[in-house]
Amino acid sequence: MAIKFDLRLRVALALALACMLVVGALGITLYTASEELEDALVEELVEGEISYFAQRYRENPQLPPQSGSLLKTYIARTPSEAAALPQYLRGLKPGQHEIFHGKDELHVAVRDVGGARLYVVYDVSLHEQRISDFKLLVVMSVIGIALVSLWLGHWLSGVLVRQVTDLARRVNELTPGATHRPLAQPGQDEDVALLARAFDDYQARIMSLIRREQEFTANASHELRTPLTAIRTSCELLAADASLGEKARSRVDMINAAAERMTEQMEALLFLAREQELGELEAVSVAACVAEAAEPYRADIDRNGLRLETDIEPEATLTIDPRALHLVLANLIRNAVQHTGHGFIRVTYASRRLTVADSGTGIAPRHLPRLFERFYRGDNERGGFGLGLAIVKRICDQCGWRIEVESHPGKGSAFTIVFP
Repeated sequence: MAIKFDLRLRVALALALACMLVVGALGITLYTASEELEDALVEELVEGEISYFAQRYRENPQLPPQSGSLLKTYIARTPSEAAALPQYLRGLKPGQHEIFHGKDELHVAVRDVGGARLYVVYDVSLHEQRISDFKLLVVMSVIGIALVSLWLGHWLSGVLVRQVTDLARRVNELTPGATHRPLAQPGQDEDVALLARAFDDYQARIMSLIRREQEFTANASHELRTPLTAIRTSCELLAADASLGEKARSRVDMINAAAERMTEQMEALLFLAREQELGELEAVSVAACVAEAAEPYRADIDRNGLRLETDIEPEATLTIDPRALHLVLANLIRNAVQHTGHGFIRVTYASRRLTVADSGTGIAPRHLPRLFERFYRGDNERGGFGLGLAIVKRICDQCGWRIEVESHPGKGSAFTIVFP
């Protein structure tokens, strides 16, 4: 899983990395230069000592060897003196040599003078220790500079992106359709002000779009409600006419039921378009709400020879928006009626779980992931536009309910609403 860093931390890390690269490159350069300088100084020192030793030997061939803490001299004038030399000096040719004796690094200069071989041995351990200390200093400096630059970069980036984060906070607080102060404010940096003006322009376009949508839905709602109300009123008047025949009365009931369903669908579609709050919470009888939602579909249930079964305690109540539950149940029951050719439609409630199950055709597993998408229809979809379950999901999400689906092809489906 990729680790994501915010802008402020990225700026701090970039500054720290840049400082590490600069200081590291400088430290490596100084370390390399100092090491080469140390080697040159040691070679010059050893060369000077062997020249001075050779000059003194020419002046006094009986000059004895000398020994110090760092510098030692040896003379091999005879085979016996050559055999007495330390093992690491035997076999060395004239010139300068760099050898290791145990843990010590030695620089040796060899020169032949008047039949004798002179040796100058210089222990460079102290030089190597200084080089090692300098290397440690470079590493600690890089680490220290990295930490300081990280802190400085974090502080500096906070200063630099403060206006950006403030703008992001204000954008996050914007509510579509509400009036807000302009995001572009005096004193902003030019780049931030440019971004703020772009957000203001976009917000203005969104506001204009929302106003047009609200006007359209309000007009459409009014134009649709008026004829539907007239149809339902006429149906009620016709149903009250005692002289109306049984066949005509049945048709009037069908027209009235269709008008009620159209009204219900219009309310659901308007809610889906506006994403508006449905209403106040109140104590609702679950059984009564189920009966009310199922009533428009009883004629279809009877015509298909289905059984509508309910298993709900009469005293079961929920503190919810009744309109929201009615829309959800109406869509689930209608969906069950459309996909059940025979058998039953069963509504149960227990432990804050309301289930609408049927013995219909069921849903293939490949359709389940897209079941709540708008306008999505399965292989055996009959009628409808693929909006019912999308409306159900939207309402459940807005009300904080969870919806679960269990289905087996040929054995039916069960939709369960879990209330918090």
